[in-house]
Amino acid sequence: MSGAMLSRRQLVRAAMDAPYLDRDEELDLARKWRETGDQYALDRLASAHMRLVIALAAKFRNFGLPMNDLIQEGHVGLLEAASRFEPERNVRFSTYATWWIRASIQDYILRNWSIVRGGTSSTQKALFFNLRRLRAKLARTGTVTAQSELFDEIATAVGVSRADVELMNARLSGPDASLNAPVMESEDTGADRQDFLVCERPLQDETVGEVIDTERRSRWLKRALGELSERELKIVRERRLRDDGATLEALGAALGISKERVRQIESRALQKLRTALLRDHPDQAAFTG
Repeated sequence: MSGAMLSRRQLVRAAMDAPYLDRDEELDLARKWRETGDQYALDRLASAHMRLVIALAAKFRNFGLPMNDLIQEGHVGLLEAASRFEPERNVRFSTYATWWIRASIQDYILRNWSIVRGGTSSTQKALFFNLRRLRAKLARTGTVTAQSELFDEIATAVGVSRADVELMNARLSGPDASLNAPVMESEDTGADRQDFLVCERPLQDETVGEVIDTERRSRWLKRALGELSERELKIVRERRLRDDGATLEALGAALGISKERVRQIESRALQKLRTALLRDHPDQAAFTG
């Protein structure tokens, strides 16, 4: 059946005109398609069940997607069911196909209802398709009033967390809004929504430049530290290169010298570092200041 080339009205008319199949004829067609790939058998089997596809698609028309598209996706599910159907299991094809048709339509809705993808697990799908129905049903009982209690009831009924219910409720509360859509208050200026979005993060070139400068300065400092004596290096590291720098008294006690002597060694070491850095990189005076 070339459903893509038919209008919705033509699809419905063709489905209604297709003859019903009795159980034996249905099983015979399914065997021919499964065992020999008989395309005529598949076409007859699919045509006879298109009314089922249309009926199931109609149940999802409130999601705002074109009915023709829902029917086409249901037809895809119908063909998938035909390829997987096992006649020897002694079950009617319509019973088996219903699951595949519904799953195909639901997957299509999840892919296209919003550009923000939701969960694709069975529980997330159940939450997506049942949230509004459960919310209305629980609200009608008159026993649940607070929204938090309502979300708890729905989470228990579907088997998901309350956070999942709150997130899905937010998704279902309004359609997607394009960032390129004009702002009504600014239609005269031609401003889009994205023009009013402010990003506080630095630009990418600034971030990369900062990383490069930091790595370069680290290499310079490492080479300059190599010119210090072991004691000078220890004092500089403990006093200047740690978040919680050691005190003069603590370092003096550890090295067995006075705190004044530690200060003198530190001062001399810092001067050596400055000299080494300026010798190799005279343009970095600000860095050594």
